[in-house]
Amino acid sequence: MKSARTEKVYYAIGEVADMFQVNTSLIRFWEKEFDVLRPRKNKKGNRLFTEKDVRYLHMIYHLVKVKGYTLQGARDAIKEQSDALEIKIRLIETLAQTKQFLQQLDAALAEKLKKA
Repeated sequence: MKSARTEKVYYAIGEVADMFQVNTSLIRFWEKEFDVLRPRKNKKGNRLFTEKDVRYLHMIYHLVKVKGYTLQGARDAIKEQSDALEIKIRLIETLAQTKQFLQQLDAALAEKLKKA
């Protein structure tokens, strides 16, 4: 999953699919399967996901794609442990961002050493 994103009020389904590197059809499928996902729809019927929806999608993605949960298992886990899951996911995002920063820093330092 891509972790860097700016804070917005609403995300289009294509943006959300890009965040998780999945097809929009999977996002629509998960919307039907998980009651916690409630994107708004504009007059054209386009889905508009809130930051809360994106957090739930991150939980669903982590449970189903990373941990291998069944859909029912993921539903149960979200119902029972949503606060703990959100903390874990935020920690994973922070670690991924830190890793990316350190890799960029390492590359910049290596470039400086080449020039020196």
